[in-house]
Amino acid sequence: MLESTNFFLRGIQPLLVPICFVTAWTVIVLFGWSLWVAARDSVHTAKQMHQIPCANCQFFTDNYRLKCTVHPSIASTEEAIDCSDYQPKTNPMLY
Repeated sequence: MLESTNFFLRGIQPLLVPICFVTAWTVIVLFGWSLWVAARDSVHTAKQMHQIPCANCQFFTDNYRLKCTVHPSIASTEEAIDCSDYQPKTNPMLY
């Protein structure tokens, strides 16, 4: 039993270095790819969230209980991007 295991290990020993080399580089490339995908998705999400106009609307209250007096259910969400009742703040000192 020990002799057959020893024979098997000596037989695959020349292949271990290339297999480990390819495996290590595959892990590195997959890790880099996952970082790239995460960064790309984060940028896409950030761009979409910056399109939400609620913070500059006169109906936005800055109160966590009632964010918007007109549409409280969609305030500060993606649904508020094309809000028909959006009115820009004309004088920020009044709000």
